[in-house]
Amino acid sequence: MTDTRVPSRMFPRAKQDAESAKTAISTPQTQHPSYKLAFQDMDFLLREDLRPVRFQLELLKPELILDEAKIASTFVFYGSARIPEPAKAQSMLDLASDDAGRRRAESLVAKSKYYDVARELARLASRLPRDEKGMRHFVVCSGGGPSIMEAANRGAQDVGADSVGLNIVLPHEQAPNPYVTPSLSMQFHYFALRKMHFLLRARALAAFPGGFGTFDELFELLTLIQTGKIKPLPVLLFGREFWERVVNFSALVEEGVISERDLDIFTYVETPEEAWEVVRKFYDERANQEPPPPA
Repeated sequence: MTDTRVPSRMFPRAKQDAESAKTAISTPQTQHPSYKLAFQDMDFLLREDLRPVRFQLELLKPELILDEAKIASTFVFYGSARIPEPAKAQSMLDLASDDAGRRRAESLVAKSKYYDVARELARLASRLPRDEKGMRHFVVCSGGGPSIMEAANRGAQDVGADSVGLNIVLPHEQAPNPYVTPSLSMQFHYFALRKMHFLLRARALAAFPGGFGTFDELFELLTLIQTGKIKPLPVLLFGREFWERVVNFSALVEEGVISERDLDIFTYVETPEEAWEVVRKFYDERANQEPPPPA
């Protein structure tokens, strides 16, 4: 044997077989749906009994994308899709035509400051350099939609950094906001898997005022930390006045359904600088608590 080179693979790649399948001779057999390659047959993939496979695919695709982008950890932003930036909030107030609309608009004007707060916090998180292995940390990750989510992605773009957007298919169209990095913009069918990807790489999380979606995502995280399913991480609740008005955490303690120490899972903050200091202190203390490497 004169040639000692060993081929790297023996079978054609799936992409090659997919291309070959397109050129199959047209006969009654090849035109029938049963002849399609399984991974090219959308009717097959969308069957009710293929749901477990779709779960796997929706878990795997974002994981591969984030791995290939060398994203080791994320800073996750939760918050309302209805809180506009200050100028737009003021326009809504100016256009309000009745008392009820004016009250809602005034409330949004008051909360619109959080658009700028989220944007600045995203700038702070996005300035971290890569580590010695070239991995990226505290990469901004949002739900990819408007308002607070948009502010987070926008803040990352302000400093020339990439950011992640995890959109969800909804009955009403929700396009990704224009500040999400296109190669890190992903869409989900299953809420459960989207929430899982929010937390797999999360090393800090900021929750701004929001509605059902924000509550759903936040309380799942609080439950995971409370029950020890995941390690603690900085959970920052922006706007103490809002959170204490809409959720009576102290009453939950008084009723005996959570413990006093459960209130330590999260921290109230108001400014991006205050939030970033909480994150910095959390990881500084954690580093100091780790045992030294063996001699």
